[in-house]
Amino acid sequence: MRISEIFEYHNKTFSFEFFPPRNYQSILELGINVGQLLKLSPSFVSVTYGAGGSTQELSFDLVDYIQNKIGLTTMAHYTCINANKSKVEQDLEYLIVRKIENLMLLRGDLPAEGSDGLDSDFLHASDLIPIARSLDAFSIGAAGYPEGHQESRNMDEDVKWMKYKIDQGADFIITQMFFDNDLYFDFVERARKANITKRIIPGIMPITNYKQINKFTKMSGATIPDAIVQKFEPVQDDPKTMYRIGVELAIEQCIDLLKRGAPGLHFYTLNKSRATVDIYSSIPHGLST
Repeated sequence: MRISEIFEYHNKTFSFEFFPPRNYQSILELGINVGQLLKLSPSFVSVTYGAGGSTQELSFDLVDYIQNKIGLTTMAHYTCINANKSKVEQDLEYLIVRKIENLMLLRGDLPAEGSDGLDSDFLHASDLIPIARSLDAFSIGAAGYPEGHQESRNMDEDVKWMKYKIDQGADFIITQMFFDNDLYFDFVERARKANITKRIIPGIMPITNYKQINKFTKMSGATIPDAIVQKFEPVQDDPKTMYRIGVELAIEQCIDLLKRGAPGLHFYTLNKSRATVDIYSSIPHGLST
């Protein structure tokens, strides 16, 4: 089923993101975690792949398995950096043959030297979206940035580019992680003023490993509020306390988002189920339906 069709029947969606395992141990761990999260009956799941498509084959295999063997609606991430049109068309046809109907289309990370010298027909996700849309085979997701993309000069420019992705054929937006809900709602308000009417689903990343998440934020341009930093700095070498605080904060964040009208939640699981299960199970039933 296409995710855009799921929206027709559900005011809120709850979804989980995985990445393909890289060794035997992580294959076992992923299997256990997928099994745990299946019990939550997610609306859909998504599967990423590495920078430059470095794990593309593994990613496509995992998408195929979850969609066609387990039976969950599955969205394949696809990045276009350093790809030519012929390869993109071949990859999309591969997914169509495997009955994959949902795509998260992204540019992908630029190499350290930037875009100079790239052998690519695509420099932005907005270049890729029309190709996928023309096939009339996919529901298409695109990324949103509540704090602005690192390459945007300001939020107005950032929203302008998001509007362009919608105009090119994106069906919905999933946001980058954030830890201040006001940033999300300000972002949604800016989008509505720009005549963006599609769903903007908040992306949630629980802080269960402060050092790891802090590293992610520095890479992505997201920020952790000082009040949250002060909670984690003293306990960053105490995994149990860090986990407890991270889950409590994520529960508060999720409940507040849903009470204020967010159309669901998309959990960046980092291939771990415990935190997501604990968080989702603590959301009052009335807010998750």
